[in-house]
Amino acid sequence: MHDKPVKVYYILGAMALGALLGAAVGSQGTLFGFDVIRLCDFLGTLFLNLLKMLIVPLVMASVITGVAGMGGTRNLGRLGGVSVLFYVLTTLIAVLIALLVLNVVQPGLVNGQPARELLALHADASTVDISVRAKANGGLLELFLGMVPTNIVEAASGTKLLGLIFFSVLFGLFLTQVESPYREAVGDFWQGLFRVMMRMTGFVMRLAPLGVFGLTAKVVARAGLSSAGPILLFGACVVASLALYAFIALPLLIRVVGRVRPWGLFPALAPALLTAFSTASSSATLPLTIECTEQRAGVSARIAGFVLPLGVSINHAGSALYECAAALFIAQAYGLHLSLITQFTIVVLALVTSMGIAGIPAASLVGITVILAAVGLPAEAIGVLLVLDRLLDMARTAVNVLADATCAVIVARLSGETGVLSGQPAAGSPGKLMPT
Repeated sequence: MHDKPVKVYYILGAMALGALLGAAVGSQGTLFGFDVIRLCDFLGTLFLNLLKMLIVPLVMASVITGVAGMGGTRNLGRLGGVSVLFYVLTTLIAVLIALLVLNVVQPGLVNGQPARELLALHADASTVDISVRAKANGGLLELFLGMVPTNIVEAASGTKLLGLIFFSVLFGLFLTQVESPYREAVGDFWQGLFRVMMRMTGFVMRLAPLGVFGLTAKVVARAGLSSAGPILLFGACVVASLALYAFIALPLLIRVVGRVRPWGLFPALAPALLTAFSTASSSATLPLTIECTEQRAGVSARIAGFVLPLGVSINHAGSALYECAAALFIAQAYGLHLSLITQFTIVVLALVTSMGIAGIPAASLVGITVILAAVGLPAEAIGVLLVLDRLLDMARTAVNVLADATCAVIVARLSGETGVLSGQPAAGSPGKLMPT
């Protein structure tokens, strides 16, 4: 049983009301003598705090259950190895596309000037620059060294998520090597914790309209409606990057690697894509994704039943693309020129963190928090991203599902299956959903 997702028109309505209220009160921030902006700031901050509260247990439970669910490296075999390699490759392609688009368009700049004041970002640009340079001077070796925490409790309290992810990956791998009944007992604990965190995340996201309302009103009141320009341009860059990935990169892979015409995948997967777009949850869409991939795309139940659940666990290419774009947008808004090393660090972090987030709405905000902290950018800009996050979340979730199905098609073709994307169900398909 899943929590019902927040309706899109609630989010849009909250954005519109927040913009109207912010424009009405202006920089004074008062209406009939009441400090409206202070209340809006409270609502927005409260919502962000609720999201941050979920980060540590959600990341740990998601990574541990995902790694343990793969059954250990010895049980992955050729099918799992090809699938994981494909997911890593396509996620890297998605991140590089975002890097290219954001560097060309530069949505964080307005008439050549940083959009920091327009977006009501308060952190001092010089202080942020020093922080980013300090992180960059540490180099990649320091980054990887920081991934190994000396104290896991300290890493959790300090939200050092890279260390938590590394520990969680090791924990999940070695959990599969523990004898029964301890393996099942510990696995059930983390699986239960993961399900609880998903429910809590669903509850928090039901409060998203209030958070979006407060954050939008605060930004518009302090910066005026002109603040919408950089945010909308950033959203357009994300959508353009997702489109390049979905309609050019993935079809090319199907054509070149899978040696089959790719365009039949889109109508075959249409029900799953629409569901993913409306729910913003690849996990909730999984049963329908399996059905469409088997019955409409012609992939066998054996491959679809393994590749697609694995993709929901580790493949979040659209989310990685968004995380990379968000980090670059924020850096541009502060007027920072990121070095190649720092941009490469963002690429690596987006690749790693996207594999450790859950397939639920707004999970990418967790990954963005990790990236911002790792490269020295302040987390205050997450409030700006939240204005359009729900709409962009829907788009990137649909892209995640498309990438999962693309992997299933390619793996099926590499396994010698015929009839893939021919418009006919796979031979021997049972005509029902595989258990997951």
